[in-house]
This record gives sequence, structure tokens and C-alpha cells, in this order.
Amino acid sequence: MSTWTNVAATGEIGPGEYRVVDVDDLAVAVFNLDGEFFAIEDVCTHDFGTLTGGCVQDGQVMCPRHGAWFDIRTGDALTPPAYEPVTTFPVRVEDGVVQVCVE
Repeated sequence: MSTWTNVAATGEIGPGEYRVVDVDDLAVAVFNLDGEFFAIEDVCTHDFGTLTGGCVQDGQVMCPRHGAWFDIRTGDALTPPAYEPVTTFPVRVEDGVVQVCVE
């Protein structure tokens, strides 16, 4: 059975913004990309630092430490020095609340 965790009301995460939540000791970043919500693990697969705090542009986030870019929708690593994708998680909106599922 899947467990959904409340992240925030939809209006609390504006387009281009994100919110980081802790789900069972796992940092999950939930992004609003033009009204659609996507969730990725908040960790760079290159050096395991946090991704949030880096530039968010065109559906991508840049690691603030070494500049690797990741696709927020798919988790794919797009540029070196990262080669492995980040983990993505299902997101839904229920009664105006953004929720993420980490299994």
C-alpha cells in the first residue's frame, strides 16, 4: 500500500518554486513547473550534495556545487559531472494539497 505525504497547499508553491520535505529521513524536492508538480530526491548523484539552491530553468535544476543539470520531470542527469539520474517520486493533488509518495 502506498503512503502519501502532504507537502503543501497548491498555492504555497508557485510556478518555478519548490518545497523540500523530509519523508522517512529522505529529502524530497517538489517542484511546480507551470502548474504541474514533480518530485525528485534532493541529492546530486555526482557528490551527494543537495540539488535545491541551484538554478531552476526550463524544467531543469542545476546542482549548486558542481553545475550538473538534471531533468526535474524524469530525473535524468543531463550534463557532467553527473551521469546517474536522481530518483523521482509520484505526485498528486488531493483537495488542494500537493502530496508525494515515497515507497
